[in-house]
Amino acid sequence: MTTRYDIAIIGGGIVGMATAMALTQRSRASLIVLEAEDRFAAHQTGNNSGVIHSGIYYKPGSLKARNCIQGREALYRFCEQYDIPHERCGKIIVATLPDELPRLEALYQRGLENGLTEIRKLGPEEIKEYEPHSTGLAAIYVPYTGIVDYTQVTQKYAELAQAQGATLQTRARLIGVKQTGNVIILETTAGTYETRHLINCAGLHSDRVARMCGLKPELQIIPFRGEYYDIVPERRYLVKNLIYPVPDPRFPFLGVHFTRRVNGSVEAGPNAVLAFKREGYRMTDVSLRDVADYLFFPGFWRMGLKYWKTGFGEFYRSLSKRAFVRALQRLLPELQETDVERGGAGVRAQALNRNGALLDDFAILETPNMIHVLNAPSPAATASISIGQTIAETALRTFDIPAREVS
Repeated sequence: MTTRYDIAIIGGGIVGMATAMALTQRSRASLIVLEAEDRFAAHQTGNNSGVIHSGIYYKPGSLKARNCIQGREALYRFCEQYDIPHERCGKIIVATLPDELPRLEALYQRGLENGLTEIRKLGPEEIKEYEPHSTGLAAIYVPYTGIVDYTQVTQKYAELAQAQGATLQTRARLIGVKQTGNVIILETTAGTYETRHLINCAGLHSDRVARMCGLKPELQIIPFRGEYYDIVPERRYLVKNLIYPVPDPRFPFLGVHFTRRVNGSVEAGPNAVLAFKREGYRMTDVSLRDVADYLFFPGFWRMGLKYWKTGFGEFYRSLSKRAFVRALQRLLPELQETDVERGGAGVRAQALNRNGALLDDFAILETPNMIHVLNAPSPAATASISIGQTIAETALRTFDIPAREVS
């Protein structure tokens, strides 16, 4: 007989697992997490740069800003509680061109509006106090930023959810959804599951899952590959912590930057290259279905007409190590091509609407028995505890599930 659950969560990345943890803490509902891969945190979660973001970039009052600021401190406390290696190391955001100075000032004011009262403006000489090998016209020091391994964080979320009764199922790729009365039947590669409620945290496939469930979201997931270089061990001293450029406000990407990892390595990147597959970690990874999906979406062509020059620049930088290093040298002039070697890559699930706009905020769609997280870009990992709690609160309010008594 098919086991029936009160809630099924589709996707075992950090948002899905944070949601499972929050629900098992606050509800007595039976719950299963269905993950397509053979492990949790296999895609966006396990391939990001491991930064705990401060919240300085995000529009005050937005879901991103609120969840990042709340989630950041909750994550620091969580890592302390469960002895997960992390560090509140701080970062600098550096302006290297005169036309970046007004944007840097606007970023500083936005940080203050978001409650980051300890950020500091830096002059050219003060930059050297934080990053001796970096140069710029001005910078902001952001002490709230940190580093962590998000795969370890996700694994701990999973352990806690499982300890509270959640069922965790890997190798269970969703291939079909049927609804019969108040029962949702989920056909997966691991068998059939029944549930009364569904929460879609499928990341790169969140729009497809929503469509399987009969919804018609007015957006399309476009995969962008972010490629990294690693600084060779003998030159890691060039970077003390994290060095970022002033971001271009037209795009939801932060530009190539330097990140020290908790294991001591230093990454440089990522760029933002249109991928030809939703799990397209290499240029040669191609899925005709995935490409067709966005080629037949009108918003893709509208985006392309606006940003084709930037897109070609990103492709060129992807193919040319020299061009990639040249972009990095704006922040770190001493860096040479021999100082870096090809590293890993991640793929970002970026939602695009029909008008060609890249969605910059979280997008969550609710129905009476479903919650669909359709856009959860950075800082979703930083904000994961807060997002999970928000989704759990929504489920408790709208789903017919039993709450857990809190003593």
